[in-house]
Amino acid sequence: MDGDDLEAAVAEQRRELVASQALASDADYAFQLQLQEAITASLSPSRASASRPPPAPAEPVGDDGDGDGRSLATALMLEEMERYAREHQDRAQCEAEFRRMREDLDCRVHDLRFAAEIVGIPEEEWRNYGDFYHKPFQAGCSSSAASSSSSSSSPASSECFRVHVKGLVSEEWIKDEKVVVAGLGVAICDFKDNVIMEVKKPLINDVLVSDLEAEIEALVQGLHAAFCLDLKRVNVLIGDVRLYNYVTGIQSPGQSKIATPLNEATMLQKKLMYFGATLVGPNDTKYAYKLARDAIVSQISWPEETNRGKSLKETCVICFEDSSVTEMFSVEECLHRYCFSCMKRHVEAKLLDGVMIKCPHDGCNSEVKIDSCGGFLEPNIISIMSQRMKEASVPVTERVYCPYPRCSTLMSKHEVLEYSRNGFVGAEHSGARKCMKCQFFFCVECKVPWHYNMSCYEYQRSNPIATAGDAQLKSLASKRLWRECVKCKNLVELAEGCYHITCRCGYEFCYICGAEWKNKKATCSCPIWDERNIIRDGRRRY
Repeated sequence: MDGDDLEAAVAEQRRELVASQALASDADYAFQLQLQEAITASLSPSRASASRPPPAPAEPVGDDGDGDGRSLATALMLEEMERYAREHQDRAQCEAEFRRMREDLDCRVHDLRFAAEIVGIPEEEWRNYGDFYHKPFQAGCSSSAASSSSSSSSPASSECFRVHVKGLVSEEWIKDEKVVVAGLGVAICDFKDNVIMEVKKPLINDVLVSDLEAEIEALVQGLHAAFCLDLKRVNVLIGDVRLYNYVTGIQSPGQSKIATPLNEATMLQKKLMYFGATLVGPNDTKYAYKLARDAIVSQISWPEETNRGKSLKETCVICFEDSSVTEMFSVEECLHRYCFSCMKRHVEAKLLDGVMIKCPHDGCNSEVKIDSCGGFLEPNIISIMSQRMKEASVPVTERVYCPYPRCSTLMSKHEVLEYSRNGFVGAEHSGARKCMKCQFFFCVECKVPWHYNMSCYEYQRSNPIATAGDAQLKSLASKRLWRECVKCKNLVELAEGCYHITCRCGYEFCYICGAEWKNKKATCSCPIWDERNIIRDGRRRY
């Protein structure tokens, strides 16, 4: 029996049940009416029974309860049929959507192949015959999963698709309670690595309690999605070594708890023309990882009534305050989430320390991207953050700043040399460099605008202090007893501690005379410390 005949039979049976239920209700009502008239006549023979209004319909009452049982059974059957009708309709809509997605996929593959053919046509031939090249896609030449014979010849059947899978189990806070939640993510990509389908699904933690079980469930859901799209060739990208060993047969599951879903995955693999598995790093599963995190976030947020209506709330794991989901910041690489207020304090503290900004999560080394901080940082802070991150990416000894005050662009010595070779002959030997931003030439040795027709020695002799700003800086350094690092030329101030200085470029020297320290030992006879720098305000400094 096909789908249409089955649906017609179910509809006919439902009509018969409704009619039967109505007939039974009428019979019960007639019985109740006759019973009421008999009771009235026996109690008051002289009173006409017609003067009493007919009784309201009542639930059928029987001595053995058969009437109630039949009515309840009929109601349950009708409810079950309505549920089946809804499921059947949902299934039909889902299958139609998958057919549409499959046709779109076939059309995409067809267009990419035709574009590759056009690229390979010689220019002369294209000029003469280009207007006659055409290969329209026949919408309907690819069929659904029900017709395997025609689908095997569709454009997408010969291509291998990549399936990213990821399962996560995480400890999260919901208000003042720590909970363990799980979620999975699946991203199916075409051979050009374009995402064609995404799946994110929360997992019940009572059933799935480990990362491995979440990874296996993600694999099963990914294969199900590929099967619904009628894909024939699939390569699964797996980030878990244990799951990869199970899938490739390197290791067999010893626990029955994971053996059942692994067997389901194996059965789905056998339905494919080709199945491959590739062990990849964390960055290669970023599509699925984000979907799995979204599935987890959907479980740890809850609705709350506000003046503006309902809004979703989430607990920050730093301050443990409940914040709106729209005011939660998600680190791009690891997707750890914190409220704007905590992230603002964290970023500003790291900027003051002059270090790269990492995720606040303990043990996480993910970097915080500049472009993602616009929601909680002022524009000037973002500008400083951008400059600090660029400085951190260039070693201290390689940093070069454009000497023109209106530019001051940071560059590395290597990149500015490569950039200057095309515009200045002998730049490597002369020290002339061309700024990559303002395009003006400057001297990399003297850190001043380029001194034409003068050597560095002649310029430094005639201009011992290049600018007024340099004169003020040297005067201040002499007054404050600052010392210049021999290696990177940065000024260092001793606030407290011993005279053994380790510059940020790694060079070690004596703060008094500037002599180099080698192997953690001084090469000069200067004292190692002064008591005034070790003990201050009655407290010993360590």
